[in-house]
Amino acid sequence: MIATKRKPVVLIPADVKPLDEHPFHVVGHKYLVAVAEAAGALPLVIPSIGDLLDIDALLAIADGILLTGSVSNVHPSHFDQEVHNSALPLDPARDALTLKLVQVAVKAEVPLLAICRGFQEVNVAFGGSLYQAVHEVSGLKDHREIRNVSIDIQYAQAHHIDLVADGQLAKIVGATQMTVNSLHGQGVDRLGDGLVAEAYAPDGLVEAIRIEKAKAFTLAVQWHPEWKVMENSQYLAIFRAFGDACRLRLRRREPPD
Repeated sequence: MIATKRKPVVLIPADVKPLDEHPFHVVGHKYLVAVAEAAGALPLVIPSIGDLLDIDALLAIADGILLTGSVSNVHPSHFDQEVHNSALPLDPARDALTLKLVQVAVKAEVPLLAICRGFQEVNVAFGGSLYQAVHEVSGLKDHREIRNVSIDIQYAQAHHIDLVADGQLAKIVGATQMTVNSLHGQGVDRLGDGLVAEAYAPDGLVEAIRIEKAKAFTLAVQWHPEWKVMENSQYLAIFRAFGDACRLRLRRREPPD
């Protein structure tokens, strides 16, 4: 790992969820632990409060950004579609922050790792579209988790993915195939402008992407590498690569001795 005087700061946008009829800003525990333990960085949760946030001020302290998974979906209005299933949760406050944050972070050369919903946010932020119900698309499998079972079964490895040879992800994990969990109902339909597929599921669904012209580390994955990350060498390699990119940005920004 790249040595620095302090740990890099990784910004993590929060979900907005109602608790007792009040909106709360929350981030899953497993993401915070993965950033701290596997990436070796300092996780900093930022609220999804839209125009009340100073994005430039946030980027000034950011050495990296992690976009997490969530039970909510990106609102389909962002890719010119109507809501397919009104029973599924949405989070417009998070959309308002992350879809903007992705673009400005890439321009500012801030390392970015995006997971599940975050993966979908990256695609939408660059003009791509999503399948709102992958399991209803002809030729595609059901990628959702099994309901009413233990969380360990839900997050168990579900299928293999094929990594693009000589791609960024293949180089990080040192393989052209890996087995991943699968807990998503939506998925990439039309790939966003300037995005490059890094991995595919057996049914052809895109499972990982990078931003082609990004000067810093950018990787978005559809599965959940944060899950028991210290027990899976390939998941751990992803977080360590992200952490190294964050340390590199920090080192470049630190004043000389």
